[in-house]
Amino acid sequence: LRWDLNYLYLNKSVPHLEGPPEPLQFYRDWIGPNKPCIIRNAFSHWPALSRWTPIYLREKIGSKVISVAVTPNGYADAVAGDRFVMPEERQMSFSSVLDIIEGTKTGVFYVQKQCSNLLQELPELVDDLEPHVPWMSTALGKSPDAVNFWLGEANAVTSMHKDPYENLYCVISGEKHFILLPPTDRPFVPYGLYQSAVYQEQDGGEFKVIDNVDSHKVAWIPLDPLDPDLERFPQYRLARPLCCTVKAGEMLYLPSLWFHHVRQSHGCIAVNFWYDMEYDIKYNYFQLLESLSEVANGSS
Repeated sequence: LRWDLNYLYLNKSVPHLEGPPEPLQFYRDWIGPNKPCIIRNAFSHWPALSRWTPIYLREKIGSKVISVAVTPNGYADAVAGDRFVMPEERQMSFSSVLDIIEGTKTGVFYVQKQCSNLLQELPELVDDLEPHVPWMSTALGKSPDAVNFWLGEANAVTSMHKDPYENLYCVISGEKHFILLPPTDRPFVPYGLYQSAVYQEQDGGEFKVIDNVDSHKVAWIPLDPLDPDLERFPQYRLARPLCCTVKAGEMLYLPSLWFHHVRQSHGCIAVNFWYDMEYDIKYNYFQLLESLSEVANGSS
């Protein structure tokens, strides 16, 4: 399997395309093979690329109240000790978020609520881009399930995970740093079951971890690919991570079920489109691989 992966399936780096592809070509070359790529000039016609400055955003949506994730260390939805800890979620005006990003305050703030937060919380910005990516919608024969808006500090980190979506990730300003692992690396990616909890800021400014006592345990990846504990997780030595940086004006195609860890430059703004994956034979083969990996590694 590793030989096939290295020589028949994966590129040694994430390839770049110089423009948006034709729908059939993109499906044939990238979606079908389940391979990532970075596409330049795919949304150069969006007004957002030139408009979305702090001044413009304050004028356009400064008074809008949005959902913001707050953590003490930037790790939201991540393993901390023996807990899977979610961020404290606050309702704040957009101008307040910009004030925090431009200044200093206890905790790390990240506009990261998914489930189509751009359309649900910031519809005023939709005219500055598109509600879908036409060639992707044609290639897949469907519209996106969600369009998400991302804005945060440099310390905000998305821990390693996978999603059942064909993901088009568009960086408007700044840059995003991705560590990617193909679904075929599932045997080398450790999982554990963790008590669910949430961060809660106390009166003195420190954060406390509060258990969600009525929730089921969460299966999550405890490994940090920036500093992997190879003594604890020796199988990760066999993984083949791909690292890439997506710059302003570039779009990452992140295929369904690829593991990904994400960092960003300070104040980076991005929008992504989630298209539901096809639950076809490839999905079933991945489920088989996942089950075999759980048995081999003694997890559940």
